Amino acid sequence: MSLVFAFITTTMAQIPSELPNPDDNSPIDLTKTADILIYIVLPVIILLLLFLRMRNKKK
Repeated sequence: MSLVFAFITTTMAQIPSELPNPDDNSPIDLTKTADILIYIVLPVIILLLLFLRMRNKKK
């Protein structure tokens, strides 16, 4: 019984090879324009838009 349980848990815990996994991640490279846009510019724009929307709702 314990052998069956061990087999099931090890097969379910494997990461599929077709999908990206945490070991493939690399740090953000701020020398790339795309990374700057995605991780800095877009969040700032979203925050500004949310702030303006909340400000207009109060009026």
